[in-house]
Amino acid sequence: MKEIRAIVRPNRLQRLRDALRAIPNFPGVTIFKAEGFTAPASVNKRSVKDELTDFTDKLMVCVLVPTDMVDPVRQAIIDACHTGQIGDGLVWVIDIESMQRIRDQQVLS
Repeated sequence: MKEIRAIVRPNRLQRLRDALRAIPNFPGVTIFKAEGFTAPASVNKRSVKDELTDFTDKLMVCVLVPTDMVDPVRQAIIDACHTGQIGDGLVWVIDIESMQRIRDQQVLS
C-alpha cells in the first residue's frame, strides 16, 4: 500500500475530482485545507505587503492505494492540477506498512 499526498490549488479541485473518479476502482480521497508559501529563493517579492501575506490557500489531498495504482493516480493529480505557474503544488508518495478499515476491521495491507 502507498499513500499519495499532494498540495494543490483549491480552484483545481473539481478537475481533480473528475480525474480521480475516472480511474477504475479508485478507492477515495481525503481533502484537508492547508496554507503555504513557495521557497523564497524562487519568487521575487515586490513589496513589504507581499512579504507579510505570502501564505496562500491550498488543499492537501491524501489517497491510499495499492502499489499498482500509484502511477495512474499520481499522473491524474498532476494533469488535473498543472497550470505551469509557481504554486501549482507538489505530489509525493509514502509507504504504508499496514491499513485497517474501521467499519469491518478488514486489514488491507
